[in-house]
Amino acid sequence: MSLLTDFTKGIWKENPVLVLLLGTCPTLAVTSSATNGLGMGLATTGVLLGSNLVISLIAGIVPKKVRIPVYIVVIATFVTIVDLLMKAYAPPALYTALGIFIPLIVVNCIVLGRAEAFASKNGPLSSVLDGLGMGLGFTLTLTMLGAAREFLSSGSVFEVKLITAWTTDFLLPSAAPGAFILVGVILALKNYASYRKAVKAGRLYVPPKGLDCRHCNICTAHIDDEK
Repeated sequence: MSLLTDFTKGIWKENPVLVLLLGTCPTLAVTSSATNGLGMGLATTGVLLGSNLVISLIAGIVPKKVRIPVYIVVIATFVTIVDLLMKAYAPPALYTALGIFIPLIVVNCIVLGRAEAFASKNGPLSSVLDGLGMGLGFTLTLTMLGAAREFLSSGSVFEVKLITAWTTDFLLPSAAPGAFILVGVILALKNYASYRKAVKAGRLYVPPKGLDCRHCNICTAHIDDEK
């Protein structure tokens, strides 16, 4: 796998939110505005970069039986650094809005998943590019979702009023149900685009694991109940 592939795969092909469905909790919780989504994405990217680099360097000397606790300690160290930097330099409103979700980056599946699945098995340069690509894909997704929710809620993006006549906020997009709806719409559009691309190329489209009928038993649930 080339270095360019290591970097670009996290932006679209293996986007942590839209394909791997990781980091859903902060994705839904903090994206009430584009600013919040961008801030959360950049914070996670910083942790990904640092933890991937360090873990790729120490993976060969860490006993396999204790690798997960060691990786969590490394991740927690970088989360603390990012938290302190944001507390010192980030706008107070942004730091307050992200709140507990900054410390919770420690248990974000994206960070630990990349540490275990990639950084521990590859060199420092590839691991840094992987972390940067995954972080960029996460940041772009959160910013896009935050911008959409903010615009649908108040007609503004990055706190800039695009529709000045919009005086009454629409509460649904800024609430949790609105986040679920928009994420579902974005996932549907992405899968449709991937399906159309496969059809035009004459290939069979295989949905991401867990997002197709082969992994769903809802249609047959009533049959099982009758048995």
